[in-house]
Amino acid sequence: MESFKNLGVIEPVLRSINDAKFESPSEIQEKSIPLIIAGKDVIAGSATGSGKTLAFGTGIIQSSEKGKGLQALVLVPTRELAEQVAKALSNFSKYKPMGIIAVYGGVGINPQIQKLRTADVVVGTPGRILDHIARNTIRLGKVKTLVLDEADRMFDMGFKDDVERIIRKCPQERQTLLFSATITKDVVRLSRAHMKQPLQVSVESFVDPKKLVQTYYDVGEDMKFSLLVHLLKHEDSNLVMVFCNTKRNTDKVAKNLRFADVDAMAIHGGLPQGKRNNIMERFHSGKSCVLVCTDVAARGLDIPDVSHVYNYDIPRESKQYIHRIGRTARAGADGKAINILSSKDYDNFSQVLKENNVEVMEEKLPVINKIAARMPEGKGNKPGEGRMNKSNIRRSPRNNNRRRRLY
Repeated sequence: MESFKNLGVIEPVLRSINDAKFESPSEIQEKSIPLIIAGKDVIAGSATGSGKTLAFGTGIIQSSEKGKGLQALVLVPTRELAEQVAKALSNFSKYKPMGIIAVYGGVGINPQIQKLRTADVVVGTPGRILDHIARNTIRLGKVKTLVLDEADRMFDMGFKDDVERIIRKCPQERQTLLFSATITKDVVRLSRAHMKQPLQVSVESFVDPKKLVQTYYDVGEDMKFSLLVHLLKHEDSNLVMVFCNTKRNTDKVAKNLRFADVDAMAIHGGLPQGKRNNIMERFHSGKSCVLVCTDVAARGLDIPDVSHVYNYDIPRESKQYIHRIGRTARAGADGKAINILSSKDYDNFSQVLKENNVEVMEEKLPVINKIAARMPEGKGNKPGEGRMNKSNIRRSPRNNNRRRRLY
């Protein structure tokens, strides 16, 4: 605890940190907590899972007082992240209790209106916060701390204008903390417009590339699902995330995995919020070990103990590949990212290799039994269309004759 105490963390928060069995600060906590406690505006380059919630939570808890009105607002891109951050802040403040609530769409607004009357800290998505502003059910005039969490993802999801509208409703005299996995042009522009002499800190990627093995299988479309089932049943894994590009494919893959006796659940933006919460609770608890998801549903979720990430569909945007594989090999643990390619994935995979600094090794196909499954067809692809031109993929030195490297 001494290392946290040396950062300036107060006794009530130290007690909650001790209860959580955190032995020493993460890199982002060590670099940012003293600046945050000192009241500085901070831009932090930090990914999900790096310990950033405790970093900004420490500042919020230390500067806020119960019953003094809404003093801190945390904006996040997704409903699940709103729940996750609010729960973490509640845990960290249990020895200095205050009213902390999550505010997001997809659920009834009236219970939120009731809780907002006594809230000291609000964690919310931009759309629902704007709804409350329009209804005059949230008052931002006393906000001392504004946190933009996962800022780059909020902008990717089209919330940039909404975020700026909310910022303009907050007092000019405030502390602004911006956390983002990547410092994009939009992030820089926003910081220049709405932050006061911000100090920038960044950390190494929370994913250890030496611990992350990245592989791919090249398989016929008719055997793609069969290969996934084979790998899920034969890989030595803990929690597993399987990524698909569409809600429809997510549902079909999860359903067919259950038919194949694999305990899988699907999560995507088309599900009711209550069901999404129940699914995440089961996955976090380990009651179900395979989560089939879309990129949007998985954004911002901090899920420890993910040992394997499967790309059943290769992402259309190559930068999403990095977000996906960043779910595993965290905090010194081993991890594996497995890409299952058929002909319609070749173009996307070529872009991933071209635009990201990753090393992916081809694996020899195992002997697998074909499993009958009704899977959605790709749009606009004729058999064999879009085939990856393997001559365009540069090879690293021949210490492994199947290794492919991105430059």
